[in-house]
Amino acid sequence: MGKKFFDIIPPEEIDSLGSKKQQEKTVLVGKKKGFFLKSLLFCLVLLVLIAVSGFFFFSKVEIEIWPKTDILSLEENLVIDLNAETFNFSEKIIPGKIFINEKSASQEFPASGRVLKKEKATGVIRVYNAYSTSARTLIPSRFVSADGKLFWSVKRITIPGARYEKGKLIPGEIDVEVKAAEPGEDYNIGPSTFALPALAGSPLYTTIYGRSFSDMAGGFIDEVPQISQEDLEKAENILIEELKKESREFFKTTIPRDFVLLDETISQEIIETNSSLQAGTEAESFVFQVKIKSEGVGFKKSNLEDFAKGCINLNISEGTRIQEESLEINHFILEQKIDEEGKIVLNLEIKSKVYSDIDLDKVKKALLGKSLKEARIFLENLPEVTKIELKSWPFLKKKIPEDMEKLEIKLRID
Repeated sequence: MGKKFFDIIPPEEIDSLGSKKQQEKTVLVGKKKGFFLKSLLFCLVLLVLIAVSGFFFFSKVEIEIWPKTDILSLEENLVIDLNAETFNFSEKIIPGKIFINEKSASQEFPASGRVLKKEKATGVIRVYNAYSTSARTLIPSRFVSADGKLFWSVKRITIPGARYEKGKLIPGEIDVEVKAAEPGEDYNIGPSTFALPALAGSPLYTTIYGRSFSDMAGGFIDEVPQISQEDLEKAENILIEELKKESREFFKTTIPRDFVLLDETISQEIIETNSSLQAGTEAESFVFQVKIKSEGVGFKKSNLEDFAKGCINLNISEGTRIQEESLEINHFILEQKIDEEGKIVLNLEIKSKVYSDIDLDKVKKALLGKSLKEARIFLENLPEVTKIELKSWPFLKKKIPEDMEKLEIKLRID
């Protein structure tokens, strides 16, 4: 039996080891706390340095100034001259241009008319002459079918005479076009034999006769569609209205963007109308076509705006400027027709916001180095200023920097 060995540490040595480990743990925690405190102190110092450097090196002041404003309204006349080549402010003339386009459209329309139509059946009868060898002439004659339907030949006919072949009589024959005596489907009969009522009671009645080998056709009585004059007029009006609208839209989408088209000068002329079928024609539908020519006068928008700005600048006092974004121009034609010289007179209603012109560089130089309180008092005492707002960074900064690059002034016109 083998021997067993056990490691046994005396109690005093176990206590010594535990105490040693506790000491090492306490030292480690102390080191961590020291590192944390040093890091926190470093961050605080860094923040202070950033704040101080920002205060001295990155400080900035922003000032917004609202100048005095007013609304100026003017009324002027302006001439649109089709023969002018350049804008003439002193003569109150801007060049005009004629725009032309042609558009056509076609469309199928249903016929709304109705008419009672009566047609007689027609066909062919082969007429035989077994009476004699002499030819027989018949004026337009009646033919009665086996079921009593009456037909008329449509023209004078001559039936050849019979002939003998090998002692046998061969009747003479001729094909005759016939038409029913009355309209209607009842006369659309099949192949039949025919007698001539005019020959009744004579030997000719049984020896001159007819026979058809195909159907009689085309007879009917019914309402059929018909193109009326109202249909044509309605189709024309519809297409003209559509083309006029399309033509106006075409002008607006195709003229150069910097041009203004005077709606009042647009004239439209119908230069062609055409129908595939005429009134009274029996048909289910027809195609109508219209062609239209449109003309209108336009002018450059920039010329109009330059004229309006020039008028405003002549009517404002020194030290006042126009706010171009607020410019409004309404124009009305005094006479819608172009005169013999190719001119149109417009009446203009011009409106714009104007404001006091403030020399921002001069104001900026006057504010350098002043306290924010002094700057506010200075700005509020300017007669052309109605409102101000000052913003500084950092917020503790109470003085405007000496450096012009660190002072920003914005003019606000609301």
